[in-house]
Amino acid sequence: MKKNLLKGLAASVIVLSTVAFTSLKKEIDVKESKVTWTGKKVTGSHTGTINLKSGFFNIEDEKLVGGEFVMDMSSITNEDLTGEYKQKLEGHLKSEDFFGVKKHSTAKLVITNIAEKGNGTYGVVGNLTIKNITKPVTFDLKMKEDSANAKLTIDRSKYDVKYGSGSFFDDLGDKTIYDNFDLEVNLKF
Repeated sequence: MKKNLLKGLAASVIVLSTVAFTSLKKEIDVKESKVTWTGKKVTGSHTGTINLKSGFFNIEDEKLVGGEFVMDMSSITNEDLTGEYKQKLEGHLKSEDFFGVKKHSTAKLVITNIAEKGNGTYGVVGNLTIKNITKPVTFDLKMKEDSANAKLTIDRSKYDVKYGSGSFFDDLGDKTIYDNFDLEVNLKF
């Protein structure tokens, strides 16, 4: 009798634990998701895209608790130029002057801390790795049932991306490229 009671109690605890604590890994649909970058300089700006290689969110009890995203740096494209100028800019962004994609083919964001702000919005802290240099970043993330959106501002000088930076070079004048660039991230599950 005691054995049956203990078995029944143990089974109840397992069932209640499973119901009370659910964990889910939501894979990102990398083909349907989009990462758009915008870089600015004294004389204007450029915009393009970077493809996601992989990504997922960790969900516990229907709340975001973590995630990890890998970007394919060799996929950097420009969308505001055409022809020879487009090819030159894309080649330059992939070169050692900028992201050095031959040595550093991916960039990675790992979510380290999350605070729920309400209405599906989360304050996110993560570690962003570009060119094997990892620095913390913070941003807001808006979650919906089958999508998530975020806007990040990244200081490229923290990742040894020095070309045209007034932080590293004097007398650049109108050739100065601002250190901050923006990422607009639209994710689909």
